[in-house]
Amino acid sequence: MSNLITASEAFQQLKDPNTVIADVRFVLGEPAAGYNAYLLGHIPGAVFFDLNTDLSGPKMIHGGGHPLPHPDLFADKLGQAGIDEHTNVIVYDDQGGSIASRLWWMLKYAGHERVRLLSGGFSEWEAAGYPVDAELPQRAAKRFVNRFNESLLAAMSEVKNGIGQAGRVLIDSRVPERYTGKDTSKYAKAGHIPGAINHYWEEGSPSGVFLGASHQRERFRDIPADQEIIVYCGAGVTACPNILALTEAGFKNVKLYIGSWSDWISYEGNPVAVGEEKEQQDL
Repeated sequence: MSNLITASEAFQQLKDPNTVIADVRFVLGEPAAGYNAYLLGHIPGAVFFDLNTDLSGPKMIHGGGHPLPHPDLFADKLGQAGIDEHTNVIVYDDQGGSIASRLWWMLKYAGHERVRLLSGGFSEWEAAGYPVDAELPQRAAKRFVNRFNESLLAAMSEVKNGIGQAGRVLIDSRVPERYTGKDTSKYAKAGHIPGAINHYWEEGSPSGVFLGASHQRERFRDIPADQEIIVYCGAGVTACPNILALTEAGFKNVKLYIGSWSDWISYEGNPVAVGEEKEQQDL
């Protein structure tokens, strides 16, 4: 089954009592913008998940800009939203899936397979003329039990030990200027993890709507299907749409380096590369 759902398909599930719709709208640099937009109008019945408070834990010296929240807190939030192991979940945002895919991945990591992302997000829903309301839903609480799939997560040590190893591919999901180190404005160090190739996440959903599986396979044609793939970005968020795209393309062994670049450079001894890798130049 696809990890994506269209607006028309989501509309058909609107009245399904076993479906929970999660609004994950968020604007980097404007932490209140997503929730304010939710209050103004959302898909009927949608519950709100905040990237900073629900999908991330507190920042530490290490761990990156958006570390995972405490497992119990995440499970509690899901339960309060009316989600248990039997619930169908639809996630959406208005940022090309870049934020909603973080919740999609976290649910997969927590062992919940019944989750799909609304391709095109809230704008696609509105453009189709489907209903929007501002009512705050009241859902009966359920009990969500984490069943973590550790094969979906890569630690910093795993990334570091894998540099230069055959059979592994490291994907940097950031804009090319940050990957090459040309853009020095965001982080204390600019560049990428040595050996990483660049696949900017937005190329998988250039108009906000995810490309189909065949197009995603073409995007990642440089990666052998049997490779272990570790994906990172700046802080563990926009790597997730690339993971979703890779999954749609049929790749089976895909992991998220949750701390990503912001975690990598927090360790003084970690190497940094600039420019393009030879593999990137050969594409």
